[in-house]
Amino acid sequence: MSHNRILLADDDEELAQLLRDFLSREGFDVVLAHTADTALAAIRSEMFDALVLDVMMPGRSGLDALRELRRESAIPVLMLTALGEDIDRILGLELGADDYIPKPCNPRELAARLRAVLRRAHGEGAETLTDLRNGPIWLRAASRSVSVDNRPITLTATEFDLLVLLLREAGRVVSKERISQTVLGRALGPFDRSIDVHVSNLRRKIGDAADGSSPITTIHRSGYLLRQLAEAES
Repeated sequence: MSHNRILLADDDEELAQLLRDFLSREGFDVVLAHTADTALAAIRSEMFDALVLDVMMPGRSGLDALRELRRESAIPVLMLTALGEDIDRILGLELGADDYIPKPCNPRELAARLRAVLRRAHGEGAETLTDLRNGPIWLRAASRSVSVDNRPITLTATEFDLLVLLLREAGRVVSKERISQTVLGRALGPFDRSIDVHVSNLRRKIGDAADGSSPITTIHRSGYLLRQLAEAES
């Protein structure tokens, strides 16, 4: 099976066909769905490497589908959002989308975003990953799994790579610009809140340290810092 098998869910059948034709020429194997329910059924019955999911669809919305999907799957998800609909982008990221692209979208940018999402999901294109540990947080390279206080937590591919970067730089500030380039594979836009939302999701999943505060500290106008956590907390 191709490692680039994509499910594209969009109710605009003409646009979906155009995107499938372009992505097919770019080496992707694309299957189309035109409703959220059809997309969910396809993911439950077939294997896909990523999902491109339109927010606005008749019946159940893409956001509702993503909310349900994240209860059972960590498949990489790239959301298609209407131009200027920032609230949809933020909500999609909060629900576990890996990234978003506004519509009308440039097919070349869509292909580039998909490749970036797939690289993250397969752990490709980064320096060799080794086990990383900071107090109760333990990231295992071979299984690409994470536990906190020996409790497994489920991360999206984007959240996993974000944690890798923060663990490697524990005790040092990591700028939003570097996070965006390293984790999302693109420059940070002037009004882009993607990094903030991914960090917020990661904070929620990791939970608080022994002192009741988050291990991830916001450094105003600079970025984020993962504190060095004492071994006694593990």
